[in-house]
Parts: sequence; C-alpha cells; structure tokens
Amino acid sequence: MNIIKRIGALIAVIVTTMSLNAQTIAGDWKGTLSVQGIDLELIFHLTGEDGNLSGTMDVPMQGAAGIPVDVAELSDNRLKLGVTAAQIVYNGELQGDSITGNYEQAGMTLPLTLRRFESKLPGNPDLVTNEEELRKLVDFDKGDYKYSVADYFARPNASAFQLSPNGKYLSYKEKDGLKNHVYIKNLASGEVIRAIEEKEEPIKGYGWINDDRLFYAMDNGGNENYHIYATNIDGGNSRDLTPFEGVRAGIISLLKDQKDYIIISMNKDNPQIFEPYKLNVVTGELEKLYENSDVANPIQGYDFDKEGNLRAYTKMVNGVEMEFYYKNTETGDFELKKKTNWDDSFSIIAFNYNTSDPDDAYVVTNLDGDKTRIVLYDLKNNREIKEVFSNPHYDVAGMGLSRKRNYEIDYFSYEGEKSEIIPVSDLYKEIDAGVKQHFPGKIYGIADYDDDENTFLIILQSDKLYGKYYEYDVKTKQFTLLYDLMPQLKEEDMAEMRPITFKSRDGLTIHGYITLPKEALEGRRVPMIVNPHGGPQGIRDSWGFNPETQLFASRGYATLQVNFRISGGYGKEFLRAGFKQIGRKVMDDVEDGVRYAIAQGWADENKIAIYGGSHGGYATLMGLVKTPDLYTCGVDYVGVSNIETFFSSFPEYWKPLTEMVKQIWYDLDDPEEKIIAREASPVYQIDKIIKPVYVVQGANDPRVNINESDQIVTALRAKGLEIPYMVKYNEGHGFYREENRMDFYSTMLGFLAKYLK
Repeated sequence: MNIIKRIGALIAVIVTTMSLNAQTIAGDWKGTLSVQGIDLELIFHLTGEDGNLSGTMDVPMQGAAGIPVDVAELSDNRLKLGVTAAQIVYNGELQGDSITGNYEQAGMTLPLTLRRFESKLPGNPDLVTNEEELRKLVDFDKGDYKYSVADYFARPNASAFQLSPNGKYLSYKEKDGLKNHVYIKNLASGEVIRAIEEKEEPIKGYGWINDDRLFYAMDNGGNENYHIYATNIDGGNSRDLTPFEGVRAGIISLLKDQKDYIIISMNKDNPQIFEPYKLNVVTGELEKLYENSDVANPIQGYDFDKEGNLRAYTKMVNGVEMEFYYKNTETGDFELKKKTNWDDSFSIIAFNYNTSDPDDAYVVTNLDGDKTRIVLYDLKNNREIKEVFSNPHYDVAGMGLSRKRNYEIDYFSYEGEKSEIIPVSDLYKEIDAGVKQHFPGKIYGIADYDDDENTFLIILQSDKLYGKYYEYDVKTKQFTLLYDLMPQLKEEDMAEMRPITFKSRDGLTIHGYITLPKEALEGRRVPMIVNPHGGPQGIRDSWGFNPETQLFASRGYATLQVNFRISGGYGKEFLRAGFKQIGRKVMDDVEDGVRYAIAQGWADENKIAIYGGSHGGYATLMGLVKTPDLYTCGVDYVGVSNIETFFSSFPEYWKPLTEMVKQIWYDLDDPEEKIIAREASPVYQIDKIIKPVYVVQGANDPRVNINESDQIVTALRAKGLEIPYMVKYNEGHGFYREENRMDFYSTMLGFLAKYLK
C-alpha cells in the first residue's frame, strides 16, 4: 500500500527534456499496475513541442491528476519517464500503440504496459490547483491540537454491524488500510471469515438477504449508477446481479418469506424512469413486475406487500401532480384514489397485517393539515379509519412493526430538536426505559435485530459521542458494549451542539443548531463557520455527533447550522415558504441566524466564514454575493454556480422532475423568473464576490456537474482572485473515499486558518 500513498501525495515541477522524436510519442497512455493484490491504473499525458517532451501523470484511484513528470526522454523507441521526488522511473519500448516496460520505485520493479487512448477527463483539468499548492494550504493549520483530521474522518476500524436473520452470525465492515471488507462472525464458534473483499470501488452499502446470502452495492467512481451484488456468507457465488452499463439499481423490498428473491428498481429500459423487477439473488434471473411506459407521466413509487404483490403505485402527472392508485383485488385493476400536489403527502408506510381486512394500511399524510401524521387507512373505500400518531410541532414519518408478534406496533418516531422514539409495545418500552436509565442524555436507534427478537443491536449517540454499538439481550434485559466506533474521541473533549430558535426578519420561527467550542462557553467571541445544508428542499440539520463541527470546534471555531425555510420536518407551509426563494429569502434566514449568533455573544463578527456542500456550496457563493462584508471567506463544495446550466445537466432520471424543480427553484421559461434566476446565480454576480473562495468538486458528480465548479473558478480567477480548486477524479457528489476526505478537510482547515486566525 505504500506505493499508493506515495503516488497520491506526489509534488513536483515539470521539467522538459529534449528529444528528437517527441511528436511520435505525444498523447495519452494508460496502464495498470498490480500492487499487493490491488489493480492501480496509471495515466500519462505526454506532449511534444519543438522537439521537447513533457508530461503529467494521473492516478484515478487516488483522485490525483496532473502530477508533474520531471523526466521525459525518448531515444530510438525507448521511453524513460520519471518522478524524481517519489523515486519513480519507467523504462519502456514503443511498439506501435503500446509501450512495454518496467515501473520502478524505491527498489521495487513491476511490469507495466502502456496503451494509447484518448483521454477524456471530466471538466477542464488545467483549472485544477496542483498538489504542491494545495499542500501549502495545510501548513496554515498550525497549533498544538489534541485531535487531528484523521481522528474525526478516518473510518472506524469496524462498523456497520448487522445480525443474520437467524441470529447465528454477526456481520460488520473491518478496515484494512484504505479498504473496508465485510466479515462474518459465527457467534457460537467465534470463527471469522471475510465474505466480501472491497477492491477498487468502495462498497457503498451491504445487508443480509437471508441466512445464507448477502447483498452489497457499488457504483463507478461516484457516478451513482449503483449495481447490486450478492455473495454467500463464505464469499462464494459472488455475482453482479445488475450487470448493465449506465443503469441505476435500487432495492425496493426484501422478501422475507421468499429467501432467494428481492424486488429491485432499475432504469434499464429507459434512463428516465424506473421499473420494478423480481430478482433471484442466486441465479440472477430477472422478472419485470410492472411496465412503467408513460414517460410523460411516470410512476415514481411502488408499494409491494410482504408476499411481493404490487398493491399500489404513485404516478407523477404533468410533473407537479401526484396520483395514487390502489389495486382492486376483485378486478385486478388499479384505481385512482388520490390526486394531490407533489408537495402534499399521502403514502403507505406499511400494510396492516394485524387485521383481517387486507385493505388496511398505515399511511403518512398531511392532506388535511400542515404536519404529516400517521393514520390507519381503508385503501379500498378511500377513508381514514383513525389517527394513530401525530405531533403538533413536527412532521411524523416513522414507525416500527413486529413481524414476530403479528405486526404489533413497536414505536413511532419523529425529529424535533432531537431524534425522538415513542415506544408503544411492551418490548420497546423496556428497551426505551433501559436506555434512559443506563445512558441518560443519549439518543438511540435500533440498528438491527434477529427474526426471533432475542438480540437487538442498539446504537447510542449524542452531540459528543460519535457512536457506540450495544447488544441488548431481551431475556436478561442487559446491555453489553459491542463496539465503540471512535474510541479516540473522548466525550469530555468534544464541543456542545446547542439547539437554537430565532425569528426571521419577516416573522418566521427558524430552528437550528450552534456547536460551541470551550472558548465560547467561557464567554469569549470566537470565529464562526456558517454551514448551510444541502437539498435544499426537505432536508434539515439534526442534533447529534457531527465530525465536521467537532473538527472545527477543535480549532476554536463555532459552527452555525440553520434550518432555513424549505427545510424538512417542520410542515408543508414552512417547506413552501422557501419555494422560489432559493438564494433570496433562504439566504435571509441564514444571515438572520448569523446576526442572532453575534447578538448572543458567541461569534466574532469580523471572523465569519461560510461553507457548505451541494445547495450549501451554492449558498456559500450566494452568501458571498449577497452580503460580501459579512463573511471573511467561503468554501464551495460540489455547489451550484449557475442555475441555467445546473438545470440543463440533470441526469436522465431527474428529467421527469423538471416541472417540480421549476416550482422549487425558478421557471427559466418564464421571462421574469429567468431574470431572477440569473440574479440568484453566483456566476452572473462575480463582481460582488470580493472574498477568497476554496472550490472543491468530484469529477463524476451526476447531480452537480463539474462544469458548475469550472465556471465559477474561471470567472473568479478572471477578476484576479486567488481561487484554490481541488478536484478528485474518482468521486461524485461529495467525497466517499477516506484518503480524499483527509485531503479535503486538511486543506480546508488550512484555508480557514489563513483567513480566520
């Protein structure tokens, strides 16, 4: 693994070396090294001008591009390339469109064949700041700090614990260098085997299908075209169950009573719409269960019962209306039961199998009020039977049922200032009481349990605790610590995350959180980072351990998170208050939160930065446009810079949502709204941005195309601003790989220190 780490951190200056045949070798070449069982692709870009040969190297697996090659020589069809700083030398012989030779580094020699190809790196690689300049940013984060970036952002040594349905096995991810393989432990014998080996692409998620087989999901470089794989618990019979290029697959339902089958969705036949398939997880056999043929009015969601029968579906009509259809079991026809606006709620959360009436279901709805609530509903006769749970202040959307106990209701859940679980069954009342007795001040979730409900995996968290897994024995009512995810982070050293509430300038009640370092608790004003969330619609910030805000607090910064209008969880009127206000009143709410934090004596008004990802990256840029004197600097992470090009680059499966997006953002077909959209697009307001910006992007981002970052970097540099720009070529919408996250947060801390300290 040393070679991989060294390549990812190369720093050099291009020095050209004369060659008489430089033009013959110019172009793009790639080859694959086999390093300690890992395939590592190397790409060389060679150029020849005036008889001189020069080059750079990319290592896509490491997200590294433009590494300077300081030796580039060609003589009598023999090519020599070198990066002296890393002790790298490649010697090869040109043979048509191939170069065959050996790669040498630090005494190690490996065969490497390079082949000519046409390089098509996303975006404009020439804009990307080189490794040497980005490393210089890190040096600004100087201080005697107890915790490093790695303490917060290195993945846990073990994580993602799950129980097999029969309770005989415990599965988990375990770290191996930069990889996270999946292991299975036999709880009776203690034997541990590796079931899934993580290779070049990270495993994005995994789970149990039945007692003998696991599924896992991976995409390619963050492009979000997920494939579903399956393997036996001994690692045998591993296969890609959805081996289709450019197709995005997702799991709709695990059929507990049909052990070898699951129901999935894929946009296999049309990239804009998804259809359901029954999938045999052993053979890979697929059966399409329903045709989603009306592209103009596509089905957006399917409701299957526990036997795998399609009982209902929700169709989007004209892009902004929803139609709910329920199957008449006597005729077999799907009948229209509800017609609503897209931002109204009426959806099945679970069928009620605890009744003799097959048409009863638990439904989440807000059709007759502002907040979502859970009701028992007669779908056949289209009538509410009774309300089963609601909260006057927050949307309710969660409940649990026991398959073992004839689908008795176990709990309801919602998110207020903190995550809340309301126990209903005797078992969950016992668990809830035990948590509150033994772990006061913590929030908890049920991570998993076996089918017989003998053992539960409980995860405990707080604003100061990253997470601990406990096993709960139902018979003994005992909690046993299974694993501390981040034992290096001591609770007594972590910062407090405090819920806040304030009034917006136009009278709305706004909620949010502020994470306060110890200096702020001692009464001193501290530098503050404003962190608008992504989305923006329907998303919200939450109370709990946040590695970002804790990292910032370790450097003496407060972090403000505002659940501005359009955030989720506060009712549909609060959501709608943000429609066509993105970049405008949404930003007013953020600014009002900043003024509130200053008024409370927490923040130093002369040292305030703004940072966010996705919509938060857009909000960063708009904050620097709208209130240039409020912020000292900004960090734009995979953010939108131009609403027009953002809309035009939607992935295919977003295109049916275009009319909905017009209601949320702006309708570019309306001349007046197009003017507003330009005013709310940072790339058209460059003259107002006068503060430093650090721009960060994943090259394969399907949601916010790399062109969004390229545009803003080009425009800001054209006016003379120094704009560092990081691009990782093996990432998408946000960085998933540990090494890339380390690079990002290390450089961001340096950038912030440069302007806040």
